[in-house]
Amino acid sequence: MKEYTPENIKKLKENEVFVFGSNESGIHAGGAARIAFEDFGAVWGVGYGLEGQTFALPTKDKEIITLPLPKVKTYLKDFIQFVYHNPQLKFYLTKIGCGLAGFTIEEIKTILWEVIEEFETKDPIRYTFPNNLIIPKEFARD
Repeated sequence: MKEYTPENIKKLKENEVFVFGSNESGIHAGGAARIAFEDFGAVWGVGYGLEGQTFALPTKDKEIITLPLPKVKTYLKDFIQFVYHNPQLKFYLTKIGCGLAGFTIEEIKTILWEVIEEFETKDPIRYTFPNNLIIPKEFARD
């Protein structure tokens, strides 16, 4: 059976990472960002990258305004590259951007699969869908 990101993540194993939508200022005050900060080691003031058992993925800018979708896609592409280079870690992608940032599931799902396809097209032997990336069921291909 295919594994999907649980709706509510309460605990993580040592090699597991909670991937959440953040803002470029690293103010983790609400939504999944608050859970990441309170429970899994996200660092206040760090808006992108791996901290503790979290990976901050910006969907809002430094003024906490929703980023344009192409900018979110750029961050997502950098994140997916990180996933490929860290096969020892298991990344649980949450529904980034679909809460406080206001994107639809379909918008984020579309850019996620565009990014994956860019990697697969570039080098289909080296890049397939990363086994260490767990996505929400809503982001799965039909």
